[in-house]
Amino acid sequence: MKKLSSKQQEKLIQLLYNLLSNGFNLTEVIAFLRKSQLLLPVYVTSMEASLLKGNGLVDMLAALGYSDAVMTQINLADKHGNIKLTLEKIQDYLSQFRQIKRKTIEAVTYPIILLVFLVVIMLGLRHYLIPQLESQNALTDLLLHLPHYFLGFCLLLLLLIGSFYLYARSCSRLRLFSQLSYYPIIGSLLRQYLTAYYAREWGNLIGQGLELITILEMMSNEKSQLMRELAKDIKQSLLAGQSFHQRVAAYPFFKKELSLMIEYGDIKSKLGQELDIYSQESWETFFSQLNRATQWIQPIIFLVVAVVIVMIYAAILLPIYQHMGDVF
Repeated sequence: MKKLSSKQQEKLIQLLYNLLSNGFNLTEVIAFLRKSQLLLPVYVTSMEASLLKGNGLVDMLAALGYSDAVMTQINLADKHGNIKLTLEKIQDYLSQFRQIKRKTIEAVTYPIILLVFLVVIMLGLRHYLIPQLESQNALTDLLLHLPHYFLGFCLLLLLLIGSFYLYARSCSRLRLFSQLSYYPIIGSLLRQYLTAYYAREWGNLIGQGLELITILEMMSNEKSQLMRELAKDIKQSLLAGQSFHQRVAAYPFFKKELSLMIEYGDIKSKLGQELDIYSQESWETFFSQLNRATQWIQPIIFLVVAVVIVMIYAAILLPIYQHMGDVF
């Protein structure tokens, strides 16, 4: 069964939020989806089969292609939180990501087509025009080999991505995210994302009156590897006499403000509420940063294209001008 697209995932979350907010249970939700045909029958059948096995909302949605981050939020809320509020926040989360994904695709599509077109032009110049030039220079030599350089760069990039993927699979998530947090752009986005994500989850659970040890037990049973490793590490720190906010401050992939919010919120006994408010601000900052980062993609690609075009003109015209100078 094909997984739901990002737009369909957002639409289904919106439907679930609206139906559950109006008093529907899961059986009635599935019956409504089947009658209304707002979701393809194959997906409704999958959800119904999962429900008949006694599974909850998380298992019903897991087969439809939702990410582990979304599944973890729903699972925690389904056990000890406000599921309707969580669905509303997930809907906004998916909407923001879909918009940024769409803008990124729009930003890179035309420049990439232009780059491919330039590579074709360079291949034509390499085989037909440049060999006919009486004199050649460093630029013409560079243009002759530029397609090879471009192909080599693409292969090197694929090799680096493959190596990183293999390393990430074998490395613990705590170590991996700690290392990534020190890189300039990726690190900033990663810190903002994880801070917003965990501030919201901890805020929701603490706001429901759950003790920290109960929250850690729940985290240790989640699908997210990072969440499980965090739960284990924080438990060990608490047993060693370290406080919760001190341990959070030691993680480089969290912003320092998160530990301060935990420390002062705990003193005023309003930790859940303050973390929830802080997470909302953090999500807004994250999506704003991500949007600004994607806006740099198109200018950078256009700059590369412009440099290549200037090189092509220079490689063609310089030998002509040199020949004219020799004549006159």
